[in-house]
Amino acid sequence: MEKELRRAAIYGRYSSHLQKDTSIEQQFTEIRKYCRDNDIYIVSEYADRGISGTTDDRPEFQRMIKDSAKGKFNFVVVWKVDRFARNRYDSAMYKAKLKKNGIKVLYAKEAIPDGPEGILLESILEGSAEYYSANLAQNIKRGMEANARECKITNGSLPLGYRKSSDMRYEIDPVGAEIVRKIYNMYTEGISTVNICAALNAQGYKTKKGTPFNKNSLRKILSNERYTGVYIYGDMRIEGGIPAIIDKELFEKAGKMMQYHAKSPAASVDFQYLLTGKLFCGHCGEPMIGMSGTGKSGNKFAYYSCANKRRGDKSCTKKNVAKDEIESEVVKRTMQYVLQDDIIENISQAAVDLQERERDTSVLDGLKAKLRETESSLNNIMKAIEKGIFNDTTAARMQQLENDKKDLKNLIADAEIEQPMLTKDQVSFFLHKMKKGDPNSIEFQERIIDIFITAIYLYDDNRLKIVYTYNQESQDYELPSDSTENENEAEALAHNGKCSTSSMLVEIRGVEPLTS
Repeated sequence: MEKELRRAAIYGRYSSHLQKDTSIEQQFTEIRKYCRDNDIYIVSEYADRGISGTTDDRPEFQRMIKDSAKGKFNFVVVWKVDRFARNRYDSAMYKAKLKKNGIKVLYAKEAIPDGPEGILLESILEGSAEYYSANLAQNIKRGMEANARECKITNGSLPLGYRKSSDMRYEIDPVGAEIVRKIYNMYTEGISTVNICAALNAQGYKTKKGTPFNKNSLRKILSNERYTGVYIYGDMRIEGGIPAIIDKELFEKAGKMMQYHAKSPAASVDFQYLLTGKLFCGHCGEPMIGMSGTGKSGNKFAYYSCANKRRGDKSCTKKNVAKDEIESEVVKRTMQYVLQDDIIENISQAAVDLQERERDTSVLDGLKAKLRETESSLNNIMKAIEKGIFNDTTAARMQQLENDKKDLKNLIADAEIEQPMLTKDQVSFFLHKMKKGDPNSIEFQERIIDIFITAIYLYDDNRLKIVYTYNQESQDYELPSDSTENENEAEALAHNGKCSTSSMLVEIRGVEPLTS
């Protein structure tokens, strides 16, 4: 009976032109062994051959995601983390989609530990790897500049409205292009981004990543000059390099309106709720969702409200809380209590230790050994040439070895990109850089919340419990009260009146309190 409940779909992928079908078969061999050892019954197999994990254009992967909603399996098993996705945004998005369907992702060759420590360390490694990716990416730029000069697709996913042609160039996707035109037309007609998203989502339209539209996805579309036919690669810009979806006049009009809204926040009803999915009602445990309202002065205010109460459940009397106040408080406390030198030291060492434990160097070691062997053979040929032994056979063999050497170096660079080894100093530098970040920056607040915070529980008796992804010990500390209320904001928070978040008790896992 247990085996019937533990049903899995397995997924494999290879991307390099030098890899063969056996690469997937080797992955599946390891996956099948893992499933046997863990009493997991395989019901479906999916494989993408010759397709990079950095793109969403993976037919078998997308079919697996679609099938996940049918209840056929409750696990997805892949060989290693990078076979699932090499972009952490895509990885998080698809994992969330699978989780919504009751499905957990498992890795046959990498044991990502459960619990808060594993979550934090995985986030730190991902964030640090992104920070150093600019330097690492230099190893994989071969040939990209040449392709760019011919307006060919280099890497990454394509914007909504485009698809890849047979000769690796941009080609208009009629369905996606119509959505893009609709977005530009609605926005320049004065329709708010909130209403545009509502209209698109109501009609079942999806972003390029297959998710519902939100203000961030709209902003990317409305600011993407490629839609006017400009090919862009780094500093390279080629007018008319790709087929245009909209004209420049419409693009410029949308850009001016975006600038106006950025300078006049009151003209827009958009708010970014950073604690979505992590803020919970301390009374009933339900999520607190982002809402907005208008005060007597006509100013708009954003706040969080208990989802249970919003549904009309009178058993929960949780008051609403101002968005900016609670978000700022959470970020401030995290910076004060977690981003301390001793905590950074512990996290940096733990991240490196975890990286060492889970790093599989067998492929990289094999490639390096083959490179040494090739270089040794080249050295022997050079010695033969020095002795006067040179003919067509020698020349052909030398050329073959030179080609092999070049290919092996490229494969080694790819393998190092897939599994970047970060030093303790690099991780520490990354965290110390965060320590000096601007707490008023939305991007910085979002990163702090994403990396360090698992959950936040908010009560009406001025208590705030923050659960950090550091370790499992917890203590409560009292913070001084120094908040003031704004009458109009209180009105905007509507149904339940005022709620201050400045006087709170904070539960902090694994860190010491600041002294007053």
